[in-house]
Amino acid sequence: QVQLEESGGGLVQPGGSLRLSCSSSGFILDEYAIGWFRQAPGKEREALACVAGGAARSHYADAVQGRFTFPRNYAQNTVYLRVFHVSSGDTGVYYCGRARGSGCPDPWQSQRSYNDWGQGTQVTVSE
Repeated sequence: QVQLEESGGGLVQPGGSLRLSCSSSGFILDEYAIGWFRQAPGKEREALACVAGGAARSHYADAVQGRFTFPRNYAQNTVYLRVFHVSSGDTGVYYCGRARGSGCPDPWQSQRSYNDWGQGTQVTVSE
């Protein structure tokens, strides 16, 4: 069965960094694009990136440029989200979801373009 699980969330001080993991099973990760989303308290779920499978084109939101990276480890069936210089605006629940193919969907920013979501992991930025 297809499974996705986010982990690595927790409490981090402003200016710090952390790494989140999207661990997958039941499919070949290289054959599917993975979307990263987050939802801040009282806000709509926000698209952060679509990490494409294989050599297909990935997409990144303006809000993540310069502070976020999304490395992939196909051997471990895991897509990572790394955040640097975090601020209070990064607080929220982070989710990953699987697209229907290796290429990023159109629109890649829509939750409806992804299936098989994980349960999310909480990130709290605070002193």
